[in-house]
Amino acid sequence: MRVLHVIPSLALAHGGPSGALRLMARALVAQQVSVTVVSTDDDGTRSGRPIDPSECAIDGVVTQCFPRTTHPYKVSLTLARWLLQHARDYDLIHIHALFSFSSTMAAWAARRAGVPYVLRPLGTLAPYGMTQRRPWLKRLSLACVEGPMLRHAAAVHCTSVMEREEAEALGIPMRCVLIPLAVAPLVDADVAALHTAFTVLRNARYGLFLSRLDPKKHVEGLLRAIALVAHDLPDLHWLIAGDGEPAYVATLHSLANTLGIADRVVWAGHLQGAMKSAAFAQAEMFVLPSYSENFGIAAAEALHCGLPVVLGAGVALAAQVAAAGAGFAVAPEATAIAAAIRRLHDEPALRTQMAAQAARLAAEEYSSATMGARLRDLYETILSRTYPTATGSTRNA
Repeated sequence: MRVLHVIPSLALAHGGPSGALRLMARALVAQQVSVTVVSTDDDGTRSGRPIDPSECAIDGVVTQCFPRTTHPYKVSLTLARWLLQHARDYDLIHIHALFSFSSTMAAWAARRAGVPYVLRPLGTLAPYGMTQRRPWLKRLSLACVEGPMLRHAAAVHCTSVMEREEAEALGIPMRCVLIPLAVAPLVDADVAALHTAFTVLRNARYGLFLSRLDPKKHVEGLLRAIALVAHDLPDLHWLIAGDGEPAYVATLHSLANTLGIADRVVWAGHLQGAMKSAAFAQAEMFVLPSYSENFGIAAAEALHCGLPVVLGAGVALAAQVAAAGAGFAVAPEATAIAAAIRRLHDEPALRTQMAAQAARLAAEEYSSATMGARLRDLYETILSRTYPTATGSTRNA
């Protein structure tokens, strides 16, 4: 079985989607599926520099990153030509993201070649995503471009119940399938390196936020919650790990100063490898108060590490986490976030119980082998059907 995956960017700066695709590709290779990944050379910033070649590489997988022609929508004319020429070389195409040039071209090329395709929306169909950043243009595009793409997809790959419900609420006929993402085991932690880099954490208890710094993540709500509990929890510090647009990150630093909690917060920037593992290993709790997350890779990583979590109710994993007793699902408001933080800090028995439930939930639901097998089964089911080709004949994959 030959499967082509198409994503706008493989840059690690884009956070969860790029990392999830890497793990997905490796999981499929383990299931004896031949995988090719194509993308643009977008590096996740506005620098105009191409992505570092090391970020394009995935063990056991053929990858190609085509030059980006424009930054908006990550247009790549060379990628478009390649897709039109090579779509028919594959049995199935798995497309990641909507409202992107590469996604639109991949769906068009697939239909032209009579090749079935799967769409993974990456949360773009959530109410938050549909109302942010040129909502009128998204509504128009959904009616004229993405709507037909969704209707003609062999399957729409949703990674959580919430994402499936949000997609189906649009009223567009589509075949939604639920396959949660997996989380790769973290590398061995280098606690000494973490403490050397951030000496204030050496003997401190701390909570962890680890994700891209973006308004959707609602770091402002976390900072205000920290201010609410700072007086009563004088021993609790915070490690905020992640990068974002410099102007936005500056507003977060300014807010911390205004709230009088600058001495409680360590701004670590982007952490990866042994330092990231150490951040999880030494944390007391993990907090992600996002308005919206179609899955929540960082939250799943925290669960794998046995960390109790506090998640905004808009994080797709939040309801499942709360039902499993692995953490709290809260309204994205400072008082609600603060109340959950206070309980986890003040109740060691509850923290221990939730930590055990977190590790159990992650092992059962978010393993690479489970995700790979579910995707392979989906592909095989799709390929048992017959699809029309561009010439009007049929193709039995």
